[in-house]
Amino acid sequence: MKVTQVTRALLPFQPLCHRLLPNSLAGLSLAILKAAALEVAILAGHLLLYPSGIIQERRTPPALVPSQDGAARLPTQAKPPVVLLHGFIDNRSVFVLLRRSLAQHGRQHIESLNYSPLTCDIRTAAKLLGRHIEEICERTGSTQVDIVGHSLGGLIARYYVQLLGGDTRVRILVTLGTPHSGTRVAPLANAHPIVRQMRPGSAVIEELAGPTPGCRTHFVSFWSDLDHLMDPLESACVDHPDLLAQNVRVSGIGHLALPVHPAVAAGIRQALDGAYDTTPQGSGPAAHSDDLTVA
Repeated sequence: MKVTQVTRALLPFQPLCHRLLPNSLAGLSLAILKAAALEVAILAGHLLLYPSGIIQERRTPPALVPSQDGAARLPTQAKPPVVLLHGFIDNRSVFVLLRRSLAQHGRQHIESLNYSPLTCDIRTAAKLLGRHIEEICERTGSTQVDIVGHSLGGLIARYYVQLLGGDTRVRILVTLGTPHSGTRVAPLANAHPIVRQMRPGSAVIEELAGPTPGCRTHFVSFWSDLDHLMDPLESACVDHPDLLAQNVRVSGIGHLALPVHPAVAAGIRQALDGAYDTTPQGSGPAAHSDDLTVA
């Protein structure tokens, strides 16, 4: 699904928006309409793909490649494996397009992990993630991995990195729409314990805000100015004086589009290739950020 297709469908409504609203509000309204239409389209597509991602993917060893002398050899792992971690009540199918993009640009080993929809504790999920990472490193011969986490997946990965010693294994952690400071959206969902852990001031959020000197993982956080699941929007930024972090503001799309949109995928590839300069922030998310406009 291309953004241009959605945009064209909304063009007939543009004159009406400009007549009914001031220029600034009309522009904002159009942006929201485009983002909402794209979210609906992505949700519909994802519901079709969802059954294909329920079962864990099969783990295969690195493929053998023929050498010049005809002997089969393992491919050199110039880049670490990439681990994809989905969000709340989701599965690995959300990464179908991102996975294809990464593979087409030279990532030889990509794994999408499912955690149980019955998961009720971020700490427990982070411990399980650590076991998966150790198994991946043993199987591939790599000493480190890169992680891309969408929403809750990014928070689980961050807990592993910061509080369970995962910074020795995780080279770069890319988060997409992750509530690093907690989000106040959908208070009726508080019945689920993992949702309560994603609230501002929860024990988990407070643990992540604590000192973490010497953390070696580099963080790149993509946050959207139209993300309906982040309240406030800036809660999706990494704001910690001890962390090597870069925040990238994405303009024009919502929460569901972050792991799907091709422009964000290009930004993720740049992050994994080290194109973003991650330095200790010291003075909050606005001190070190970039912008990415996709619509």
